[in-house]
Amino acid sequence: MSTSGQHQFRYTQTPSKVLHLRNLPWECIEEELVELCKPFGKIVNTRCNVGANHNQAFVEFADLNQAINMATYFASSSEPAQVRGKTVYIQYSNRHEVVNNKGPGDVPGNVLLATIEGVEAGDVSIDVIHLVFSAFGFVHKVATFEKAAGFQALIQFSDVETASAARESLDGRSIPRQSLSPFYLWKYLLPDHVSSCNLRISYSAHRDLSIKFQSHRSRDYTNPYLPVNPSAIEGFVQPAVGPDGKIKEPESNVLLASIENMQYVVTVDVLHTVFSAFGTVQKIAIFEKNGGTQALIQYPGRPSISLETND
Repeated sequence: MSTSGQHQFRYTQTPSKVLHLRNLPWECIEEELVELCKPFGKIVNTRCNVGANHNQAFVEFADLNQAINMATYFASSSEPAQVRGKTVYIQYSNRHEVVNNKGPGDVPGNVLLATIEGVEAGDVSIDVIHLVFSAFGFVHKVATFEKAAGFQALIQFSDVETASAARESLDGRSIPRQSLSPFYLWKYLLPDHVSSCNLRISYSAHRDLSIKFQSHRSRDYTNPYLPVNPSAIEGFVQPAVGPDGKIKEPESNVLLASIENMQYVVTVDVLHTVFSAFGTVQKIAIFEKNGGTQALIQYPGRPSISLETND
């Protein structure tokens, strides 16, 4: 048995399918570990750059005998294990499996961070994001923003399970160009110049998003009393008055509703229930004006609804 072999491997360790490798180059990457170890068997997991000097690693084989084969080979070989010209010292690990430390984006939570690739801000509306993620459960809040990584969105669900289901299904997928919703059969979700729109989804460290007001960049679907930024209602047209002095229904996808003689509190949920009978309601905003209560209700297209107005 060679002297180098004695320095490389300690027989006193109890055999394990996880091998501990020392004296690696600090910049060693997983592919280099795999290249060194794969002749001896199937590698289940690796963990690089551990230890105070980031020069150690763990390699887990699928079978104990595979780890023993590698350990005994280099213990008796006249040629030591090497990575980038450095001699690597091998011993059995005390652990029975390699558990990689999860980064923040891998720790399950109820808020997802979605990076929307291939688009600019404004190409994908907050309503499209809400529509896509609502397929997996009630979306509480959505906030969109721009970072160095590109156009991103935070989507808050009520629980981890719902968020995990959405991530599992949507990560790596593309937002469809056309919706399959019955009320959106004609509605294109993406502008013509967007050729692809891939989603990269991780978990966010946030647990409860702070939404200050409803807008085209942020939305809280649980709080109908938040102040509304005018940008939250797009395409709003002021009602026109006809020759007879009556308000003409505007050619718009947004309705203006005046709520009179209220016998109970009218909430966003109440209005959503009433107006959903005529199509998919995208947005609702309630506000006080001239001492009365009014609401804006937005549809994807001009709704098939007839409203009477009082003189």
